[in-house]
Amino acid sequence: MTNRPARSLLTVLGVTFGLAVTIGNVIGAGIMRTPGDIAAKLPSFWPFLSVWIIGAIYAMLGANALAELSAMTPRSGGQYVFVRRALGDYAGFIVGWSDWISTCGTTAVVTMTLGEYAVKLWPSLPPVKGMALLVVAVLTVVQWFGVRSGAVAQDFTSALKALALIALIVACFSAGGRNPTAGGMEVERELPLLAAFVIALQAVIYTYDGWTAPIYFAGEVKNPGRDIPRSMFGGLALVTAIYLLINIAFVRVVPLATIAGEQLAAATVSRFLFGPSGYFIVLVIMIVGLVSAANSNVMMAPRVVYAMGNDGLFWSAAREVNAGGTPDISLLISSAIAVAFIVTGTFETVLARIAYFFVANYTLSFASLFVLRMREPAAERPYRAKGHPVTTAIALLASVAFLIGAVIGDPGNSWWALGLLAVSYPVYRLIRRAKA
Repeated sequence: MTNRPARSLLTVLGVTFGLAVTIGNVIGAGIMRTPGDIAAKLPSFWPFLSVWIIGAIYAMLGANALAELSAMTPRSGGQYVFVRRALGDYAGFIVGWSDWISTCGTTAVVTMTLGEYAVKLWPSLPPVKGMALLVVAVLTVVQWFGVRSGAVAQDFTSALKALALIALIVACFSAGGRNPTAGGMEVERELPLLAAFVIALQAVIYTYDGWTAPIYFAGEVKNPGRDIPRSMFGGLALVTAIYLLINIAFVRVVPLATIAGEQLAAATVSRFLFGPSGYFIVLVIMIVGLVSAANSNVMMAPRVVYAMGNDGLFWSAAREVNAGGTPDISLLISSAIAVAFIVTGTFETVLARIAYFFVANYTLSFASLFVLRMREPAAERPYRAKGHPVTTAIALLASVAFLIGAVIGDPGNSWWALGLLAVSYPVYRLIRRAKA
């Protein structure tokens, strides 16, 4: 009896999928909610808009660095892959585990939010948790059939989401009669302008987060040296255009004071355009967008533990790939973790406590580019980060500043994160010893 040769991931993805997974992963419920928070902190048009532009610049600087790292290390698995290459197994272990858990947690958050909005639209549907579990189950089955079916689902849902948002933008510009830069009744700020700007920028950066999505599939891209940079920059350009146009469009319909502090700013604007039905129109747009975001997370999470399994930092069965090119055991484990979060309702607590690693992982990634440029100067680099080391240093310093802000702003959960970091090393040593 001969052993069946191990299957590998399929190299079938291109730029279209890269654009779709970026749009799908970045644009979720945040853009419908965050403008209200920003307007409350920055009630004047140009500061309000500029914070979105600066957030986009930070994301572009990050994409510039990570595109080089991913193109020179074309393996699926996200930031874990090149952090491990540059900084060693333990750093890779930290990035991989925190990234995987947070992605599974995000799947839970997105599907629960989707269920909440779906039940508001159609009260006869199963309860929120039931809807979330159903969505995870359906998307897991779609992924099980293979990377091609997952990619088609991502392409379709992301295109539908982009078209829905563009339709909302067009409606705002067509029906709205305000000059967006015109003043209105000012909202009184609780904080000095600089402090308000920094806090607003943190919220905006979270709303742009997800632009790393293409690097999770680097080993499945037909021409990673060309297609990963195009996917990241092209996807971010589309997201930035949509974000800026939505914010301008909202202010064309109503003054900033009207949406300031609103939990669902898009619904407030939509009511001015469409009357009472405006709220339900926005819910439909958000549900479409959340399906796309959920699909991207269900696709991404298994790639992380697949890569870790290949390197001996996770259960070896996670390396298994089915005939459709899906890491199937990794998919089942990842979906099971998302289901556990949904059933127990612990995802908000878990995400709050590991959110500290969100920017910490970026910080390690940017540091990895400096390390690999020095240690492997002759390595093949299909894409070279523009303006390095200056652009990468700016992204690195901004990440460190953002990290310090996260610690100051949420010291309780930051201590939890540091505690998790402290216990991670003995866990890492146990896994290494078990694999030896």
